[in-house]
Parts: sequence; C-alpha cells; structure tokens
Amino acid sequence: MTSPQVAAPGPATSSLDLGGRTALVTGAAGGIGRACALRLAAAGAKVRAVDRDAAGLETLVGSAAGLPGAVEPYVLDLTDLDAAELAAAGTDVLVNNAGLQRVAPLEEFPPDVFHTVLTVMLEAPFRLIRGALPHMYGQGWGRIVNVSSVHGLRASAYKSAYVAAKHGLEGLSKTAALEGAPHGVTSNCVNPAYVRTPLVQRQLADQARTHGVPEERVLADVLLRDSAVKRLIEPEEVAEAVAYLCGPQASFVTGTSLVLDGGWTAH
Repeated sequence: MTSPQVAAPGPATSSLDLGGRTALVTGAAGGIGRACALRLAAAGAKVRAVDRDAAGLETLVGSAAGLPGAVEPYVLDLTDLDAAELAAAGTDVLVNNAGLQRVAPLEEFPPDVFHTVLTVMLEAPFRLIRGALPHMYGQGWGRIVNVSSVHGLRASAYKSAYVAAKHGLEGLSKTAALEGAPHGVTSNCVNPAYVRTPLVQRQLADQARTHGVPEERVLADVLLRDSAVKRLIEPEEVAEAVAYLCGPQASFVTGTSLVLDGGWTAH
C-alpha cells in the first residue's frame, strides 16, 4: 500500500569500503535490517546477520551471493541477553535494528509485551554495545549505529512501549558516543519515519482496529499525516544513511540523530 503522491527514488549507493571489517546487524532477516546487511556486505564487510527467523536469514544469505563481503546467519532471540552480548564480541560495526511493535491504549497495554519490547529494543542494544566495545576500544575504531525512529524524538498515542524504548535508545546512543570518542568509536541514531517493512504493514491493520477506520485511511490520515513527503521510506534509503555513518567522512559525527522523517519534525 503506497501513497500515489510521491514516487520513491531508485537505488543509489555512496562509496564505502569496509573490507576486513566485521559488522553485526540485528533484525537482519527482513526490512531495514536486511537492507543494512546487504549494504554493508556490498561494502566488503563480513556481516553477522542476527535474527530469530532462521528461514529469513537463509533467504538473506542467498541474496548476498556475489557481493564483495559475506553474510553469516546467526540465529538468536535477543531476549537471551547473555547470548546477545557474546554475539557482539569482535565486531567493528554494530547496527542495533531489531524491533517489534504493539498498538494499544496504555490502560490496555499488556505488561508482558511492554517488558519484551524494552528487552529487545533497549536492553539488548545495551548488551550488544557492551559486548562490542572491548574490541572496538582495543583497535581504536568502531561504529555503532542505532536504528531509532521519529518516535525516538516524538511520541504517538497507543505506542507506549515502542516510544519508551526508542527514547531510551537515544540516551544510550549519546552515552556511548561520549564514552567512545576517546577510543575512536562513534555512536549515532538513524531516525526514519514509517518505512515499508512488515512491521509497518502490520501496524496498518492494528491502527485500523484501534481507530476504527479502513487501512487506506490509516496510511493517509494517521501514518503520513505529519509527513510533508507523502510516501513510506524504502528500507534501502535507511541502509544508505547507516552506511554514511560508517564511512570515514562521518568520523566527526557522533552523539547525534540523523532524521529521515519527510519533514515530520519540521512542524
């Protein structure tokens, strides 16, 4: 489901050489994570692709065939925090992307779901960063990119867990930037608005039920209401922003948020 008003651009990539580097991408089986894994492998990185979806990871590996780098599937449920920290050992580039969503009013929001969302989207990134930093510090170079959201900067109703996790991720990223700077490690957030991913497609149905309107109305009147650019973002556009933050031209960019929101926060 797309808006007819603005067409998405064709694929474009900037020069980036990550040959000899190891990257870890969470939520790599689909959506933004898949696009990031392929982009970093195209730059020559050996990509540790983390997801609990084993079949999706195998499909990703097939799509990466012939790229300069390699994609290695790593089946992992990020609620296993000790395993997540161990998985990050030896990585030069860490992309914290995995996420999940639940749309419900606060008074009806299931506490167990709230706990799971914060575990996967905030505590797991902390453990992954913790696992990656010794190697990064030891070599005097590292890149941490946290896939946040416009909801890391703005709140929306009915998304208490997601908004809380993304706001927390912003603070975690800034702290990592301050601590990592003397060691050549940068930490930044990328903040897209709604991206064409399975998570967003599910949101259309959830929001339709919550607001009592058709899914077509949800896209135009809810998801894209505050965006000046009336379309969903493509995962490859987000991956290109991630790639920029990993390049040498971004060595002075740290502790900030790269906003890809189509003008949402310009209001």
